[in-house]
Amino acid sequence: MGFVAFLLGALVVGGAFATYAFGDRRGRGDQVTSQSTTTAKPRRTGPAAALDIRKILDIAQPSVVSITTGSADSIFGGAGSGVVISKDGLILTNAHVIESSGGKISVRFNDGVEAQATLIGASTPDDIALLKAERTDLTPATLGSSADLLVGDNVVAIGNALALGGDPSVTSGIVSAKDRSINDGKIALDNLIQTDAAINPGNSGGPLVNADGEVVGINTAIIDGAQNVGFSLAIDQVEELLPDLEAGKGDVEPNPAVLGVASVTVDDQLTDEVRDTYGVTAEAGALITSVDADSAAADAGIEEGDVVVEVDGEPVATNEDVTDAIRAKSPGDQVSITVERQGRRRTFDVTLGPR
Repeated sequence: MGFVAFLLGALVVGGAFATYAFGDRRGRGDQVTSQSTTTAKPRRTGPAAALDIRKILDIAQPSVVSITTGSADSIFGGAGSGVVISKDGLILTNAHVIESSGGKISVRFNDGVEAQATLIGASTPDDIALLKAERTDLTPATLGSSADLLVGDNVVAIGNALALGGDPSVTSGIVSAKDRSINDGKIALDNLIQTDAAINPGNSGGPLVNADGEVVGINTAIIDGAQNVGFSLAIDQVEELLPDLEAGKGDVEPNPAVLGVASVTVDDQLTDEVRDTYGVTAEAGALITSVDADSAAADAGIEEGDVVVEVDGEPVATNEDVTDAIRAKSPGDQVSITVERQGRRRTFDVTLGPR
């Protein structure tokens, strides 16, 4: 089981470095290190003040959104959080929240209104993404300074924890450490804020705010199996990336090739109930839990309950393997998809669609 877990995944919560919308990403050799012991800077406002949670929420909560990705009719749909940073609908979240969205990103605002969002720019190495929703009457968050934080300062985490619906979940704690680094052998994140405020799957992309209601971090990861050890991207570093994100730069393709399915990894965490429901006999692969109408998969004959076991003749063991294989293609490319259906293998030639 991996050591570091990203916070996405309302219903599929795995021991993974990144828990994505339709499955788990497992890593090896995960590490957490501290680059330095925080040196307190002279504080202009005196000792850390006691939290007035209600006041903080009045300031920050109008800018917090819930994000869902993937097919709405799949029980394995993903969930995360985000922060509004402009009146006209710019929203910050984590790259891993939207990376496997297949272009389907829905945002629920504090006033209950839901809207579709599009990806403007994203950087996987920094785990940050910028979305745009079509609204012009929003309340942008006030961005504070992560450099001004001191170990021991009070902070509040707000987000769509466990995708429970309704108002965002709110937890409080302190800054436990600064300048943390985490590394699972694939992705390394630096300059992180460590906090003991309770952070759960679905909190990804939500804000960590200070006692003044200012956003000082973007919640991104937890220590798998540990309690009260969470990490947030320092907002100062995020702000440095904003010009590139607004310009559409990044490594997450805004118009990727799409298979048109929702899927989840077949492994020992897949329940017997799900296996029986879909007639799964495979021991590994990606279980198709829904197929979008008029999608590439539907046109080719792939069905709900199929388990993808090969893409272009290469074995796939996880949902992530399938996602990576499709992401490497372009809209219009043809791929060979081999599935197990009720214990028998079938191969389909699929022409991938655009978003």
